[in-house]
Amino acid sequence: MTQTNVQTATNGIRFNTLCIAAALITYMSMYAFRKPLSAATFEGLVYWGMDYKVIALISQVIGYTCSKFLGIRIVSSMKPGERAKYILGLVGIGWLALLGFALTPHPYNVVFLVVNGLPLGMIFGIVISFLEGRRNTELLGAGLCVSFITASGITKSVGQFLIVYLGVSDFWMPFLVGLIFVPFLLLGVYLLGKIPPPSEEDKKLRSERRPMTGRERARFFRTFSWGVMLSTLVYSTLTVYRDLRDNFAVELWAQMGYESNVGILAVSEICIAVLVLAIVASMIKVVNNRKAFFFNILAFITGGLLLFSTTWLFSAGILSPVAWMISSGFGLYFCYACFHTMFFERWIAVFKCAGNIGFLICISDSFGYLGSVGVLVSKSFLSPETDWLFFIKAAAYTVGSIMTVASIALMAYFVRKDARTVAFVKSVWNGKLIKSKLNINV
Repeated sequence: MTQTNVQTATNGIRFNTLCIAAALITYMSMYAFRKPLSAATFEGLVYWGMDYKVIALISQVIGYTCSKFLGIRIVSSMKPGERAKYILGLVGIGWLALLGFALTPHPYNVVFLVVNGLPLGMIFGIVISFLEGRRNTELLGAGLCVSFITASGITKSVGQFLIVYLGVSDFWMPFLVGLIFVPFLLLGVYLLGKIPPPSEEDKKLRSERRPMTGRERARFFRTFSWGVMLSTLVYSTLTVYRDLRDNFAVELWAQMGYESNVGILAVSEICIAVLVLAIVASMIKVVNNRKAFFFNILAFITGGLLLFSTTWLFSAGILSPVAWMISSGFGLYFCYACFHTMFFERWIAVFKCAGNIGFLICISDSFGYLGSVGVLVSKSFLSPETDWLFFIKAAAYTVGSIMTVASIALMAYFVRKDARTVAFVKSVWNGKLIKSKLNINV
């Protein structure tokens, strides 16, 4: 195959469709082995002064958090040929843990939820490894983002259907939802295996991606220490809010008067996914890595302001519950998608770092889910009587404020890190982001 044909093969409609379908199906299937637990209510069960559902979710997130810390090393150093078997093996362990959860008496069965979360936290880093370092990574990543925006609502709707219409117990439901999605998981992993590696043109535009050694990981952190810490703070607050909104969506919608509307979980998230997909995918048109990189940081600032303002409008009675959930969810997931598909990708491309985005994703995710555990435990012990609607609105105000301030600091850090960005940032503040003719291509 000639060089031209290779480039076409890794840039055409057929290739893009293959990548998006493979990543979306695989990651959506993974969600079926983790998120349906949130659709259960475990009504009336209380242990050690805590609601059983909170105990169950904390247990699962503890495993998921440990998985992210393990992934810093495992995912960043994984060789391309190992990815598919790791996905199947890790999801298989998570599914068997759900069987143990169903068979073991409560509350002792929560141990199996720790085991369930332990392997699943590494799946995203592995899946995105198939897509990174390509000229169309934003487009491909946007397709993957659809899965983590919509998959939670879809898989929880399936779980609710099993409970409400088929009489499945809260304890067996997660395992059975996983069973339903096994064929889709196999299909997704099969398609991932068909994706060719990045072409030479991809490497030229975005820099080559390769497994990282321990020494390379340490060098990266020393070089970008404040950038890593500030971006992790922004991402962690996003993760905490996303987990609260996601894990207690059933209770939240019920408080707002939508208790009997099973489909609202999926429909509202699909609306958000369409908006996010359109914007994120359009970023492939920005060839200049520096422009795209700083656009991401501006997006974080905008997302923080949007989350804060829409929550205030909802509290003031100006926005309806549906409008608030969609608008605040857009602010949340737009920033979340930027992290996964653009910010880390362009970071490596701008500075020509040796490594991969799986390393950065696992660092940010590990502290994000650690924060989620802390918030859930704090809420359970310090304000157990506070209803979830009030608590999530308070979280939106807090997260929006932290995101805005930390993102401004992140902007200042990277401007100082690379003096060549000063002229570009001035053009951004002058409203010339797209029209800028500055010759600062990487």
